[in-house]
Amino acid sequence: MLRGIDVELRPGTLVRFHGTNGTGKSTLLRMLAGTDAPSEGRVEGRPRRVAYVPERFPGALPFTALGYVTRLGRIHGLRRSEAEERAGEWLERFGAAGHARTPLSALSKGTAQKVAVAQALVAAPQLLVLDEAWTGLDTAARDELDRAVAERVAAGATVAFVDHDPKRLAGAVDAAYRLEAHGLVPAGSPSPEESAGPRVRIVAVGPVGATAPAGLPGTPSVTAGPDGTTELTVASVHSDGVLRALLGARPAWHVRAVSPASDHVRAVSPASDHVQRPTPVRERNQA
Repeated sequence: MLRGIDVELRPGTLVRFHGTNGTGKSTLLRMLAGTDAPSEGRVEGRPRRVAYVPERFPGALPFTALGYVTRLGRIHGLRRSEAEERAGEWLERFGAAGHARTPLSALSKGTAQKVAVAQALVAAPQLLVLDEAWTGLDTAARDELDRAVAERVAAGATVAFVDHDPKRLAGAVDAAYRLEAHGLVPAGSPSPEESAGPRVRIVAVGPVGATAPAGLPGTPSVTAGPDGTTELTVASVHSDGVLRALLGARPAWHVRAVSPASDHVRAVSPASDHVQRPTPVRERNQA
């Protein structure tokens, strides 16, 4: 049972919910996703396109992996050809393309979890709700899900999640809440341990007299570098979003270097991203 819940999830933010077992984390996420309804109160402003990864994936459904992800894309309004193409791309990203034609009931737990996250991302949701979605994934797939979350936030979506690892997406969370005694309280600033995730240094050159674009993902620190460059340091999960924002600015910025701390530099190519701004999700309920 949840009581006295009053929380607003802003567009373009990553929100984490903490709490011990039995405090109602999964119940809250199901209500945010719309799979459960509060017995009292309401959820306001839920966007049209919502995706949810439950704590337990229903693997007995009568679909192949590709068929299931395609079906979810169709439910979200994608054309069949587009849904199937995106489904294949997401299965490939999570290392499950080799099981595209395998029935869900025959998949291992880890592969089934890859299908679960692929179906949630196939239609670029404006609200993405993840309940222990990293559990069961291998290291490469967990890293890919981290990147996918950062991409959705950078595109203006809201991502709400629960995970048992306190370091999950360290340094990238915009807001955190703790459920205790079936209520919700702000969790405060991340601990030093939670904030110590890897960071990326971006060296860029903007138009003459320009300052770094406002509202960059992850709120990077910005300093003036030598030779008219600008140096931006941000949590690694937000680095791709910052790069897209710089390269998609008008006029565009030129990115000279990207590196972890002062290590190896990698090349980047121009990219742009259409930003969707969903309505804030606000929940007031008793359930």
